[in-house]
Amino acid sequence: MAEGSVDSPEELIAKQHRKEKKELQAKIQSIKNAVPKNDKKRRKQMTEEIAKLEADLNQKQEEELKQLKSPDIKTLTVDSEQQEESKQHRVTKAQKRRDKKAAQEKERECRIAEAEVENLLGERHQEGLKLSQKLAQQQLQIKEISSDGHCMYRAIEDQLPGGAMNVKELRCRTAEHMRSNMDDFWPFLTNPNTGDLFTTEEFEKYCSDVEHTSAWGGQLELRALSHILQLPIEVVQADSKTIKIGEEYNGEPITLVYMRHAYGLGEHYNSVEKLKEPVEDT
Repeated sequence: MAEGSVDSPEELIAKQHRKEKKELQAKIQSIKNAVPKNDKKRRKQMTEEIAKLEADLNQKQEEELKQLKSPDIKTLTVDSEQQEESKQHRVTKAQKRRDKKAAQEKERECRIAEAEVENLLGERHQEGLKLSQKLAQQQLQIKEISSDGHCMYRAIEDQLPGGAMNVKELRCRTAEHMRSNMDDFWPFLTNPNTGDLFTTEEFEKYCSDVEHTSAWGGQLELRALSHILQLPIEVVQADSKTIKIGEEYNGEPITLVYMRHAYGLGEHYNSVEKLKEPVEDT
């Protein structure tokens, strides 16, 4: 080829393919760096994701090479210089279309990878890692509970032997206990607008909400439940010490996981279960 002439379509696509492979390797390295080495489940998902990215790129590049070699695209021998220039012009336009499509696909893949990295570095993921590490010391792991306003009661129900009480019964018994021991709970309840202690009517409404609605439960309700069940209750948190309620009672404690960033609404309780050994790849 004479000096100053443009690259052939084969040379152009070879350059493009080398560039795409280099960019993919950079993206793969970014994904690997974002996944903790001790997170076996996530590392396995990462390996599958990387394999898919590589397979997709190889398939795309093979199809482009086949298209380049197909009869409707490859350059044919012609007699006149004018016909040769016209055909080269058509090949260049086809190459531009392929380059544009490849660039759009590359941009889409980059956005996906960036979103994945952002998720791995996000508050929810980091909180989950810390909680998993704490629970692993007790040979426990998180057991997901639905987020419907009853999560604390559902997590306790999940750990009661033989389904001793369901959510409705737990709520009813909690409200009854708080009404019967008003002096133990009233001093900790204040009107959010005025800061004053609840009136008798406000306290009764609070107990009624505990019993009949999906009002979210907290430490006061956990204290009542500890007395009702006569069991200790532990609440594991990512960035704080474990809260222990009802330490005066013996028996296997009920363990709850408190998450600040579990869902879009924020706070949430999960249950726990025995830690399952990861399945080794064969």
